[in-house]
Amino acid sequence: MGISTSLKTSALAPRALWRGLVIVACLALAQQSAAVSFPDKPPNSSFYVDSASIIELEQGQGINEIASALLAQERVPIFAVTIRSLAAHGAETLSIEQYARKLFDKWGIGSQERNNGVLLLVSVLDRKARIELGENWAHKQDTAARRIMDELIIPNFKAENYSVGVFDGVRGLDAMVRGADLPKPTTPWWFLPAIVAAAIGIVALVYNLFKSGRSGWAWAVIVAVAMLLFFVLRTAGRASGSGGGFGGGSGGGGGATGSW
Repeated sequence: MGISTSLKTSALAPRALWRGLVIVACLALAQQSAAVSFPDKPPNSSFYVDSASIIELEQGQGINEIASALLAQERVPIFAVTIRSLAAHGAETLSIEQYARKLFDKWGIGSQERNNGVLLLVSVLDRKARIELGENWAHKQDTAARRIMDELIIPNFKAENYSVGVFDGVRGLDAMVRGADLPKPTTPWWFLPAIVAAAIGIVALVYNLFKSGRSGWAWAVIVAVAMLLFFVLRTAGRASGSGGGFGGGSGGGGGATGSW
């Protein structure tokens, strides 16, 4: 009886030890996950967070101009984020892809309905970058994202032109969203005719002003254009300021990773 009980106890010991190790591992993973931190969302007027302090003023303004116009015109938000390292955010056990996905979901880039947001994440000391796309992209732009990473971002990073690399990356992503050729949008077919028509219209407008003064049609056109610009700018301001492109979107739609 004593020997049988002893054998049973010794057989159960490895199981109990294994269960204990599993519990400890789960607790450690849970603690690690809870320790991961993320940069704060940018204010409504900005589309980048530069925790690594690598984006210069000129390129930062360019990023905001491009992203603001894209959000207003195409309802697609692009955000650029730089961090010093994954370890600085308690994410040393995560890959750049995992952290970018978590950051994307944490911020809720895009909206649940459209879910076509775009994130460019740069981890400077890890020498890694990631383009993460919203779920609705469904990996359809992975090739374009790969080209943007390889042709516009990484070459600049290798030359330590970090600010230009981030800006060029946003330029490329803007072209990708608009369906234009990379690395920059192509001129639409109607651009030249529109310029010619606008020039003719301006000449006619000036001629009418000099000929008819305030009684001519030119003043009515000027008032109408001013009102149109007012409503367009107000609509754009609402689009770029309403949550800054955050509406519960989630990542997982593909992208590209690069290192230098």
